[in-house]
Amino acid sequence: MNIMTGLRVFLICLLSLAYSDTFAQNEELTQARQFVTDKNYDKALPLFKKLFSKIPTDESVYKDYFSTLLVVKKYKDAENLVNEQIKTHPQNPLLYIDLGNVNMVSGKDKKAEDAFNDALNYLNGDDIRTQLVASAFVALGKDQYAIKAFEKVKMMMGNNPYTAFLYGGPLSKLYVKTGAIDKAIDILIEGMPYTPTGIESVKANLLELLGTDQAKLQASSKALIKDINIHPENLNYVELLTWLYTQRGDWDGALIQMQAVDERNKETGNHLLAFANTAFKEKQYDIAIKALDIVIEKGKDQPNYKTAKSEKLIVQFQQIKSNPDYTPLQVSDLVHVFDTFFIEFPHSYAEPLVQEYASLYAQYNNDPRQGINILKQAVGMQNTSREFAAQCKLQMGDYYTLIDKVWDASLMYGQVDKDFRLDALGEDARFRRSRLAYYRGDFEWAQGQLSVLKASTSELIANDALYLSVLITENVGKDSNVVPLQRFAHADLLLFQNKDKEAETLLDSITTAFPKHPLEDDILMLHARFSRKHRNYTKALDYLKDIYTRFGKDVLADDAVFKTAEIYELYLHQPDNAKKFYEQLIIDYPGSTFVQTARQRLRLLSTAHS
Repeated sequence: MNIMTGLRVFLICLLSLAYSDTFAQNEELTQARQFVTDKNYDKALPLFKKLFSKIPTDESVYKDYFSTLLVVKKYKDAENLVNEQIKTHPQNPLLYIDLGNVNMVSGKDKKAEDAFNDALNYLNGDDIRTQLVASAFVALGKDQYAIKAFEKVKMMMGNNPYTAFLYGGPLSKLYVKTGAIDKAIDILIEGMPYTPTGIESVKANLLELLGTDQAKLQASSKALIKDINIHPENLNYVELLTWLYTQRGDWDGALIQMQAVDERNKETGNHLLAFANTAFKEKQYDIAIKALDIVIEKGKDQPNYKTAKSEKLIVQFQQIKSNPDYTPLQVSDLVHVFDTFFIEFPHSYAEPLVQEYASLYAQYNNDPRQGINILKQAVGMQNTSREFAAQCKLQMGDYYTLIDKVWDASLMYGQVDKDFRLDALGEDARFRRSRLAYYRGDFEWAQGQLSVLKASTSELIANDALYLSVLITENVGKDSNVVPLQRFAHADLLLFQNKDKEAETLLDSITTAFPKHPLEDDILMLHARFSRKHRNYTKALDYLKDIYTRFGKDVLADDAVFKTAEIYELYLHQPDNAKKFYEQLIIDYPGSTFVQTARQRLRLLSTAHS
């Protein structure tokens, strides 16, 4: 046998012995753990002691041995075991927590506190070590020490928004658990710059932490009011306070608090404006108006007077838009208020509010010509920006279409197209010109424009262009009979012009003259639009059902399902039915452009009614 062969045999023997020892140790460890499970501690302890003497570096053996000593209350042995480990690993904070645990259960509270504090001293900023130490403290019911661990490392790392984001989740839970709700709110807000969705993440975390516990919600409200007084410049606290009152269903109470904050800090209404904006987003229009009225009542000489008045107009107009039962008197009253505002603030013709002003006249007061005059004045203002003037021209083009002045409408769209050829405004103008050509029956020209617009960077324009393009392609047949599509396009124009009865009559004539024409589902969709507009929701649902049951694989089927869900959610206030149709859309039409919106609304409905 040569030297190399002998060496190989020797190594194989060593490996065999090592494997044999490891196998035997594993067998003994399994046996010891089984003894613990059977509560046969007298047999378990000698085995653990033997194993620990052989492999003192095995963490699992140490932990099992230590916990068994605690169970049988051999505290001195457990303390000696930990101290022996500390000699080997003097900078391991988890060992000091074990030492504190032994002293705590044996009634040596002072020594336990000293050991816990030693554990904190060996934190070094490492995130994994920090999390392990905090978890160990929580497992012992020492939440305050877990908080101290996070706070110490947070300070070591610079006490900045990133560390607040890093430890905000576990720390906020500990703060709420120990009754320090104010600190939970503060750290969540502090870490907000690094959260993906900003304040919405803070709301989600608070919702998880507070739930529907009225006592916690009340405590959170008090904490936020305190924070608002300390940091009046931070509007995040105001938004959160408003949101908390929303959870409690007490908007009037929120307004009282906001007014108190305003008076206490001798403000000019900044927080009230922020509160009104939040109320507006939550469709609490009456509350938003009350908040804005408080600001307005401060007087004309105050800096927020004009802002409050203009925002109040927006809220009042939205009330009409969202109310299917608005009356002509409500519209005429609001027209008067708008007129008065623009007399008082003529420079506002160069501001976005003027578009609402024109819309009120043209689309709700049945006076498109006055809407056009308002927009002309806006375009003529010296301080009107090019982009805003273009937006007004697009709106003017729509209103010229309402009064059948198609050439004037085309001129407005053409000007914007020329001035913003490579801009989204230019794409919008080209789509409106294409739609106008479609209304007039010039399908070839419209199709040429739409084929380009289908690749628009704007999803809305691309979708609308695709629908019109498909509509024209499918209904300009080989027999060149474009009469049905011409009638349909004109009916579409009549609906746009609010000549609804004439539109319906024309649609019925297509159905009579051309039964089972490919336009049938499109005709049903226009009928559904008409019925929805006139608040005949039952009839609208019938038309939509006809589309998604009879034409389930055609281009309008997903649109019909989505609109059905919308009617149930927004007008009939039947959330369960709305959820059913949003779910149907997601399952049956996964490629639909409405899927993302359906998911969002489904999530909101589930949250609101959970």
